Amino acid sequence: MRKAEWYEGKEGIAQHLVYLNAKAKELEKLVHKDKTMIIRGAAGRKCPLGGRAKVNDVIYFVETGGDMMVTHKGIISKVIESEKMTPDESIAFIKIYEQELNLSKDQYKRWAGKRFLAVYEISLLQEIEPFKYNRENNMDDWIITDDINKIKL
Repeated sequence: MRKAEWYEGKEGIAQHLVYLNAKAKELEKLVHKDKTMIIRGAAGRKCPLGGRAKVNDVIYFVETGGDMMVTHKGIISKVIESEKMTPDESIAFIKIYEQELNLSKDQYKRWAGKRFLAVYEISLLQEIEPFKYNRENNMDDWIITDDINKIKL
């Protein structure tokens, strides 16, 4: 699977396939509305998705360590991307969205202190007919495509 260069800076709706942490019960928390946002971070030189996840994009979910079945989809209803932060600023950023993120202790440790963070609010979450996708050699936990059918098996 190639990196999604086609989407760099493009307008319009993209489709995303996103891994949720099964151990932290992220999908379950989203379904029960105990969580309304997901988070991604980067220690490098830029925000994790660099503006490629936008409001109204469709987002599909698969859980880590499971049967690799995509079971739910939703809509990105809000995107908040940080500027470069110090570790203390990163922790403060997470605190602002603490309730919406409902992070496990391990997740908090993973994201707190990152130079860049982004949170994505998920709306209209619904169960879908499960499908598997073609992972190939892609180890990313967030895959962007113009059509989810291109990666379905």
